[in-house]
This record gives sequence, C-alpha cells and structure tokens, in this order.
Amino acid sequence: MSAGNHSTVTEFILEGLGVRPELQLPLFLLFLGIYVVTVVGNLGMITLIGLSSHLHTPMYYFLCSLSFIDLCQSTIIIPKMLVNFVAEKNTISYPECMTQLYFFLVFIIAECHMLAAMAYDRYIAICNPLLYNVTMSYQVCSWLVVGVYSMGVIGSTAHTACMLRLHFCKVNRINHYFCDLFPLLELSCSSTYINEVIVLCFSAFNIFAPTLIILGSYIFIIASILRIRSTEGRFKAFSTCSSHFSAVSIFYGSAAFMYLQPSSVSSMEQGKVSSVFYTIVVPMLNPLIYSVRNKDVKVALNKILHKRCTQ
Repeated sequence: MSAGNHSTVTEFILEGLGVRPELQLPLFLLFLGIYVVTVVGNLGMITLIGLSSHLHTPMYYFLCSLSFIDLCQSTIIIPKMLVNFVAEKNTISYPECMTQLYFFLVFIIAECHMLAAMAYDRYIAICNPLLYNVTMSYQVCSWLVVGVYSMGVIGSTAHTACMLRLHFCKVNRINHYFCDLFPLLELSCSSTYINEVIVLCFSAFNIFAPTLIILGSYIFIIASILRIRSTEGRFKAFSTCSSHFSAVSIFYGSAAFMYLQPSSVSSMEQGKVSSVFYTIVVPMLNPLIYSVRNKDVKVALNKILHKRCTQ
C-alpha cells in the first residue's frame, strides 16, 4: 500500500450517522433493539424451518437461505456500529475495513439474487403448479442457492480487489457508519475511474437483472391470478405477492438510490439514510413480511410450542 511521498492510512474514522452527542445513547438503544429482533427473528425462522418437516419445501428452503443472509449482513454492520455509538473515537483499521466491505458486498449481492430466486419460485408455484415438484426439485433449488452465493462472491471479489489497488493518504474520515464503496472512493488520493466503472456495471447487473426477473415473474403471476374464479383464492395470492413486492421495493429502491448515481458529498448524506433501510431495517422486517404472516409458519410454530409444553 505504498503511495509514493504520501503517508499511508492504517486506520479510518467512521463519522457514523452524524447525529448530535445527546442522541448517541438513544440511537444505541434503538439499533441494539433492532439487532436483537433481527437475530431472534432470523435465527428463529431458520430453526423453525429446520425442525418442521412439512416446511421442507423449495419456498421455505429459500426463506431459510434469506434469513441466513440477513443475519450475516446485520452482524457484519450493526455490532461495530453499536460500539461506535459509545466509543470516544470511532476507528476501524484498514484490514478490518476491507474485510467488512468484502463480506457486506457478498451478502448484499446475494440478497438481490435470492429475492429473484424466490420470485421465480412463486411464479412456478402459481402459474405451473402441476410441474412445480419437477421444475423446483431439490437439485434445482440447490443450484439456484449456489448461484446466488457465487454471484455475491464474484461481485464482492471484483469490488474489493479494485479497492485494494487504491491509495489512501492523509484523509481518513469515512462519511458513513460502515465501510461502503462510495464513501471509501471519496477518500482515495489515486484515480477511481476503474472502480466507478466496476461499481456501475456490477450494481446495474445485480439490481436490474434480478428486478427484471421479479417484474417478469409478477406479470405472469398477476395474469394467472386474474384467471382464478374464487375470490378467496385471488385474495390469498394477491396478499402473498403484495408482501413480497413491498419488501423488494424497499430493498431495491434504497439500494438503487445509493449505488446508481454519481458519488458526491451531498449524495453521501442522503445515501446514509437510504442504506439504513436495506442494511438494517429490511433484515429485521424480512422474517415478519415473509414468514410471520404465513399460515404454514404459524401452524408449525404452534405445533412446536405445544409439543414443548406437553413434554
């Protein structure tokens, strides 16, 4: 990491959310509560799906994977964020920063493609129910999950490798609450042109490709639902789609606002707010949106609780 005559940065200072000192403790308690709910919700969902044999279907296999992604994503960001709320100096070393960036990108990219895989699963279930067991076999689901994580690893490796080639000189204050791409690019004292091209290309692919799959799936799903004669059947299908689509809108909307625009100081301030949604709020809400409102999950939870109480 030599930078010629410049001194090399060995640690960064995280500016956080940029709130007043008197708000640090309330925000610490707020985000601690969010993290506890996130961990309990996602771990609970993984455990419930693992223990309930009738939930061993492709839909819940994807839900289990999504919960794992959300749990890891939150754990990468929130604990360090909580420490910074109460620490006198919000520092993070260069190796820790690059490690946080790498694993954050792995799971945020994986979540983009996991949401698309879930939309495709719902499309097959509603539009081609007779072929569902064949189309969404165990092998197909396994390959889809492998593909999801492969996309995350490939994208993260490309971004992090390009970041490692940059030089960071005397300026070391990151205008964010964790090590993210654009805030780090703002600090570099070397050319970031290649990095910005890579960010734009990968971000466009990882946002637009899954979005097209999701929108295409829902167009066919809605067309199929409109052909259902039963009012109750229509309502149930629309209810499932609206929950999934609302979560997708929050996630992709906030991610696109952060990554699909030129980097600037003003956009960084707005980006911090939008990134709170897809890095912290969405992982907390996903178990509620996708699972708690689901009848099968409620039945499975009641069975397990009843079994524990009668032992």
